[in-house]
Amino acid sequence: MPVLLAEVLAALNLRPGAAVIDATLGAGGHAEAILERTAPDGRLLGLDRDAVAIQAASGRLARFTGRIALAQASYASIGEAARDAELAPVDGILFDLGYSSPQIDDPARGFSFRADGPLDMRFDRRQEVTAADLVNGLPEGELADLIARYGEERYAWRIARAIVAARPIEGTLRLAEVVAGAQPPSRERIHPATRTFQALRIAVNDELGQLEQALPQTLDLLRPGGRLAVISFHSLEDRIVKQFMRREARDCLCPPEQPVCTCGHTAALRIVTRKPIPAGAAEVAANPRARSARLRVAERI
Repeated sequence: MPVLLAEVLAALNLRPGAAVIDATLGAGGHAEAILERTAPDGRLLGLDRDAVAIQAASGRLARFTGRIALAQASYASIGEAARDAELAPVDGILFDLGYSSPQIDDPARGFSFRADGPLDMRFDRRQEVTAADLVNGLPEGELADLIARYGEERYAWRIARAIVAARPIEGTLRLAEVVAGAQPPSRERIHPATRTFQALRIAVNDELGQLEQALPQTLDLLRPGGRLAVISFHSLEDRIVKQFMRREARDCLCPPEQPVCTCGHTAALRIVTRKPIPAGAAEVAANPRARSARLRVAERI
């Protein structure tokens, strides 16, 4: 069930024949709707780091053969992927950040603390480092810093100390138990291990670093009037997107106290959404995983 689907289609402002990059293909829900909207001859490049997602989306999008190109690749290499597919410039680029429901729901992937599974958390299983490597290998200080920085967890030091004391930790349920036991009772509705699991997932997949690499590349890929749409699910992602769009919507990046511009920067984007668009109440009721989704949109000028 693609998140914010109607809002994404409206934001991208697509017409028949448009060329689009779905930088986070997932199960292909957004891509399917985009291909329908751009029929009969619109083209789409779909990227995903997860081979399982590429396979699932291939089946869902089979009827669009000849109009799609799919690649197992990170959005950090979006420019190279677009050149390889001979799809540039484009009319729209979509990022739907974070992980997908099939990844969460498969215990073998290790993303969830609701069913036991290995401490994996890799989007791309070709990479070597897993969550188990971080949990069982990092020094206490580095582990605490990771949990605090990427999970925004106030009990990061207590959690890191408990993890180190409990090593080796083999599975997701055991890790969740250790993390929960390191914290005082809370009235929060989220599971006490939520932020720690988020931090490990972000670190394993270098999600923020990959996003910071990807966003500047979109400026070279979008044609004038083309739209960039980004759905984020937590403040760290959203902050990167917001700052990028604001920076690229300015003509000068020099300090305010500097009397003459020396940076030579010119605005490349026009911000379409001054505030992020959240999922509506009806969508959240139908799909609770949409509750934290936020959509930001900018247009190439």
